[in-house]
Amino acid sequence: MKTLFRGLGVALVTPFLQNKEVDYDAIPSLVNHVVEGGAHYLVVLGTTGEYPTLSAEEKQKVVSAIVDANQKRVPLVLGLGGNNTQQVLASMEESDLSPFKGIMSASPYYNKPSQEGLYQHFLALAEKSPLPILLYNIPGRTGVNILPDTVLKIAKAAKNVVGIKEACGDFFQAQELLSKCPPDFIVTSGDDTLAVPMMLAGAQGVISVAGNAFPKLVSEMTHFALNEEVKKAYALQFDLLRICDLLFEEGNPAGVKAFLKEKSLCAVDVRLPLVNTTKTLQEKIHNAPFLGKYS
Repeated sequence: MKTLFRGLGVALVTPFLQNKEVDYDAIPSLVNHVVEGGAHYLVVLGTTGEYPTLSAEEKQKVVSAIVDANQKRVPLVLGLGGNNTQQVLASMEESDLSPFKGIMSASPYYNKPSQEGLYQHFLALAEKSPLPILLYNIPGRTGVNILPDTVLKIAKAAKNVVGIKEACGDFFQAQELLSKCPPDFIVTSGDDTLAVPMMLAGAQGVISVAGNAFPKLVSEMTHFALNEEVKKAYALQFDLLRICDLLFEEGNPAGVKAFLKEKSLCAVDVRLPLVNTTKTLQEKIHNAPFLGKYS
């Protein structure tokens, strides 16, 4: 499993047209760009892919388009989560999981379950899942933090919970998790801006938003970090910090789609309740000095 989910994972966006319909024709170019840029696996229908705004039919068609474009070149991970445990279990049963090597599931949002509630939720998913599960901790979005001791409790009770995408934004908590987790448990960074320090501390890679637009940069950075080539890794991390300042200025995935538009890979459009980046930010991205450096 550490080999399967090691390195650069890219949380794919879902391209939309100006009329907000899914731009299925843009998916092959995006997948090729990311895979040829060095991604080791792809996360499909994650939150960066705006999956809550997609209908069931659209989700199926997006998955089919990505599977067809990927041609089994890299493993695929399916984003599957929510704040209704029974509904997530039903979605798991109804989904065609055959193209996927794993499931990534974020902690339930809005409900703010206790640590025991989180434990019971993920244990219920693990009991039904035919695939390995990666937890996804992003308290800034969900409103609840999966604490390291809870992660370890889940990992001990459910052998098919094989790792976590840690995006708590707290490097001290990430270090605590890395210091306690068993050797076969995968910790991967969920923050582009903390990717290198987390990998140098023992994380197995990064699941990246910026990797949609800059896969070569993030892939090379990941390679250097995992091989403990510290100066080379940090040189790219510092470039990535400047990119992320713009990429996240008005939220995700609006920002990364503005970068993708500059690369003619998809339009800037997102679906409500998200809104497109402002013309001011699009202009700043268009004129960014590093855009040509990492084409």
